[in-house]
Amino acid sequence: MTAGAVTDRDVVLGFLADMAGRRISGALEALATDVVYTNVGLPTLRGRRQAARVLNLLQRPVFGFGVEVRSVAADGAGTVLTERVDELRFGPVRARFWVCGRFDVSDGRIILWRDYFDNIDVLKGVVRGIVALVVPAVQRPLVPFER
Repeated sequence: MTAGAVTDRDVVLGFLADMAGRRISGALEALATDVVYTNVGLPTLRGRRQAARVLNLLQRPVFGFGVEVRSVAADGAGTVLTERVDELRFGPVRARFWVCGRFDVSDGRIILWRDYFDNIDVLKGVVRGIVALVVPAVQRPLVPFER
């Protein structure tokens, strides 16, 4: 690889950073026009336009997204796996839960985005987020990640 070349890992971490930073146009630019986006257990979205419907919610003041990347593995052949803690914000409530993500990258764009999570863990994250409104110590701050 040449110096300064953008890796598949860079594409994925940049995408997550753009979402967390509310730079939705940058996040959308990282997606291929025919991207397949699946939150396992929910309907699959096909194409950048459908994915944009979800990502554009992050531009509303009442919603937000944060991420703590715990580990990243890239095979050098287009697949990037992430283990992370995602934070979904609904007004003052910050629901945090574990997510494993698979991203397939081709020609510098994400062509597959598939997130796996446990619905019970999501529910626990919502409950912790609500309790943290009264007892902030129940929820530690997210650890910011650097690309």
